[in-house]
Amino acid sequence: MMWRPSLLLFLLLLRHGAQGKPSPDSGPHGQGRVHQAAPLSEAPHDDAHGDFQYDHEAFLGRDVAKEFDQLSPEESQARLGRIVDRMDRAGDGDGWVSLAELRAWIAHTQQRHIRDSVSAAWDTYDQDRDGRVSWEELRNATYGYYAPGEEFHDVEDAETYKKMLARDERRFRVADQDGDSMATREELTAFLHPEEFPHMRDIVIAETLEDLDKNRDGYVQVEEYIADLYSAEPGGEEPAWVQTERQQFQDFRDLNKDGRLDGKEVGHWVLPPSQDQPLVEANHLLQESDTDKDGRLSKAEILGNWNMFVGSQATNYGEDLTRHHDEL
Repeated sequence: MMWRPSLLLFLLLLRHGAQGKPSPDSGPHGQGRVHQAAPLSEAPHDDAHGDFQYDHEAFLGRDVAKEFDQLSPEESQARLGRIVDRMDRAGDGDGWVSLAELRAWIAHTQQRHIRDSVSAAWDTYDQDRDGRVSWEELRNATYGYYAPGEEFHDVEDAETYKKMLARDERRFRVADQDGDSMATREELTAFLHPEEFPHMRDIVIAETLEDLDKNRDGYVQVEEYIADLYSAEPGGEEPAWVQTERQQFQDFRDLNKDGRLDGKEVGHWVLPPSQDQPLVEANHLLQESDTDKDGRLSKAEILGNWNMFVGSQATNYGEDLTRHHDEL
């Protein structure tokens, strides 16, 4: 399940410039609010049988791993060598790949789909082509152009639109870490995908509370929690899954057992603690490749174990034979 993002995210995924004002009723109703980190790969982690597909997809990302599978072993190793140089340059440039540099690279590759979504929207919103997206550019392309004081004078539900606009601006201000009202690609990424950035955690919690806290007491009561998931029919019997959710609220959401969720508990629910998967994989690759056991990797050590990091036509064929043999 994924945390429910800003309405503006869905508009940014459209590629046709300003599409008119969004509907106040649009959005991903029924989707979960919880952000769970996706696995690095859906492939089994089966190094013992010579199947390194999990490691390839973790290290390169799924799409790039497929590209490597079509390369000759020589070209695959050459490209891996260039990646090793990039990892070191992105870190301290000391000629070695540390655990931290390896982890940073894996995290970077796993976020490629996020960066691609931002790139797809960038040209639509960077209207003056200065390499940054201002709040005004984002606002005008999404909600339309209005003279000061005339915002949404031409729509029926003007107050709802004003609230939507204020909420998006607040999130933009938090994402805009240098406070210049201009979003870099990194800042726009934080705006669109706040669940991926620690400094955006509080805004994710605040928005979730605002969505659910209908009586405005600063907490999420169990009925408010259920109302976000299920609209009861008059006289209808509550489904079993709703009763299960009530029990989940009591047993796992309401940590201090006071019958409601405060901000901390909402944060624990929608942004739960998770294992640092890139770090786990980086540790694994380092341990399997660090032949001199000095806690870091040389380029020679990585290339000496290259088929664990990347695939090629040869390794792809070998892995297919291994899987076929196991099936027999």
